[in-house]
Amino acid sequence: MTPELLDTFLDLAETRSFNRTAERMGLSQSTVSARIRALETALGERLFARSRAGTVPTAAGARFEAHARTLRHAWAEARRAVSRAGEREGLIRLGLQHDLAAGLPGFVAAVRAALPRSDLYVELDYSGQMAADVLSGALDLAVAYTPRPDPDLSAEPLGRTRYVMVSTHAARLAEVDPARTIRASYAPAFDAAHRALHPRLDRAPVGSGVDAGVAGLIAALGGSGYVLAATAEALAAAGVARPVADAEPIDQPVYALLHVRNRASALHRRLLALARRHMGERGREAGGT
Repeated sequence: MTPELLDTFLDLAETRSFNRTAERMGLSQSTVSARIRALETALGERLFARSRAGTVPTAAGARFEAHARTLRHAWAEARRAVSRAGEREGLIRLGLQHDLAAGLPGFVAAVRAALPRSDLYVELDYSGQMAADVLSGALDLAVAYTPRPDPDLSAEPLGRTRYVMVSTHAARLAEVDPARTIRASYAPAFDAAHRALHPRLDRAPVGSGVDAGVAGLIAALGGSGYVLAATAEALAAAGVARPVADAEPIDQPVYALLHVRNRASALHRRLLALARRHMGERGREAGGT
């Protein structure tokens, strides 16, 4: 099983089109087909089903996808280790919740300063996928909103990040129009808090699961919704929307996810300490949240 076979499989799983994968990878369609057949032969299972509706992974293909990602990460790490032996100390793979992307440069800078001989791979994703990647070994540590209940997954509290309601038309909560509300759905804990605070706003006609999406919809359509405190400040400074004075902020817990087998690892303890310090600094910058 070669990296080329894995790359072709993962691209096809994304495009659902042999033609599109061939175009993206600069291959002929027959080469793509041959690679998929070779992979199916090696695994002894059919990985894709083709029909007039398109190409879709079979049950076996869907199960193999996570393993294919893990194998590709492992190959990249092995190649780096071999090509830079004696020069570097290995690859550190970090995951970060989408809405925490604004803090990415500071976090990466802190890790680089503390571990200058290591290479870094950083990926923005959602909690569910990051938890799966930590369990499979594709990530060393993830900073996420929602821990996944699993005996092999350790979730360490890091702090909280704050969301604030803003509006283009309402200065107070009583003036918020439910029909013009952008429903933010960032994590189960956030959703539960939102339902408890604003039951009349819970059936908003438009919604998004990322801060940038909610902010963009508020700017484009007008209306009200919860965004990160820093985003609320930016929208107010731009004259787009202002905070709703009497709407309670919602604080979303943030966790570090790591595999239980790595809890005693010196490297992982160092990464956890850096994540805690970084979240603490961000909280102080945001006014203690």
